[in-house]
Amino acid sequence: MATRISTALPRDLRYEPTPKRIRAELDGETLADSAAAILVWESRRAVPVYAFPDADVRTDLLRDSANPVAEAHGGDAVFWTAETGDTVAENAAWRYADTDLAGHIAFAWEAMDRWLEEDEEVFGHPRDPWHRVDARRSTRHVRVELDGELLAESRRPMIVFETSLPLRYYLPREDVAMSRLTPTDTCTICAYKGFASYWSAGAATDVAWTYEEPFPDAPPIAGLVCFLNEAVDLTVDGVAADRPATQWSAGIRSAPRGGGSGVRQGPHETSDT
Repeated sequence: MATRISTALPRDLRYEPTPKRIRAELDGETLADSAAAILVWESRRAVPVYAFPDADVRTDLLRDSANPVAEAHGGDAVFWTAETGDTVAENAAWRYADTDLAGHIAFAWEAMDRWLEEDEEVFGHPRDPWHRVDARRSTRHVRVELDGELLAESRRPMIVFETSLPLRYYLPREDVAMSRLTPTDTCTICAYKGFASYWSAGAATDVAWTYEEPFPDAPPIAGLVCFLNEAVDLTVDGVAADRPATQWSAGIRSAPRGGGSGVRQGPHETSDT
């Protein structure tokens, strides 16, 4: 029986070497620095983590964790707590029980203050080399309504096709009823596109977003407005679009992810939960 790829994340532990130099920093200290790191995908996880050869890790800054999580990371992982100055990050690093990954130490992305690929800081999570974000200019007729009120209408959308995510329609602000949108304090991070800011419409919180300054290699969506398909009534070329069933169907998550910064993953970012 054929299996749809997007609904069948592998159950096995997977890894792939990366040619990039990867560094993980905490409180100004470099805990890992390697040109031989690997990307590791855990069972049913869409987002990978970085693991480093033991020789490239500051093991003097790691101590055995007092509260290891027995079932995490495939089970039977060995955990360490990272200590740098006054900063303590419990269970920040671990070794998988899988023998194929012996000799490598993985780090929790959110436990570190800073990650670098070569000499550039990267955000959100490690980039998946098999994840694509494509944007295409289109003349499709897109209408966005909420509770019977027209929020946007455009015949010049930029459509973003991203692995594992619903289609997203980014619209010029001239085609959006901006007076009906209210800015919020929400900020989210996409590892591929950048930092997004949000608007609410009536009682619908964070129902639209924009990337004012996308990452340099992001698609051409700077300043365009995108609405949460899951929360609005979207019509494309006169046909009502189904509201996709995703983790954001019941509203955008409010829990922050990553370093307690208040920056989290949004409805335009690949996630595991």
